[in-house]
Amino acid sequence: MNAFIDQPKRISLLLRLGIWVSEKITGKTMLPARILAWYPKAAIGSGLLESLVAHEDGLLNQRMLKLVRVAASFAAACPFCVDMNSHEHEAVGISDVELQALRGLIELENVPTFSVREKLAIQYARLISQTPLKFYPDFIESIKSHFTEREMVIFASTAAQVNYWARLIQALGIPPAGFSEE
Repeated sequence: MNAFIDQPKRISLLLRLGIWVSEKITGKTMLPARILAWYPKAAIGSGLLESLVAHEDGLLNQRMLKLVRVAASFAAACPFCVDMNSHEHEAVGISDVELQALRGLIELENVPTFSVREKLAIQYARLISQTPLKFYPDFIESIKSHFTEREMVIFASTAAQVNYWARLIQALGIPPAGFSEE
């Protein structure tokens, strides 16, 4: 499966350097970055956004933030995002059963390994990823009672970033990069 458009034949040195770094880190051809080279401002802005993603912050460890990214990926129905964000889920302590719950195949309440905070974070990521956005007052009160303002901003920006990439990647027809094939 190919993207809707090919990458440009010529890519500026600055963008080639950024693409090289992203491909070195991921070990994959990063077609989104290559196709974004058609419009360097979008490529640079997207690269900056990606470079600032939270991977750990205070009580929000790698597992918690990966749960948010994976939940948002499934909620946005983005195959590339699911492929990339669920890659190496075991390395941060996410089991296959938990991954099935993130996918929506098992109810969150039926997975005893999720903490209350994790369940709330997953539900928040799903709400952030829905169209139209709808946040129920009772749920927001529950989130506010379990998380700090900073943590809520980190969750919201993390899920929003996944949604940005999901919309962009799907709008360009970019297929999964093959992270799950390893």
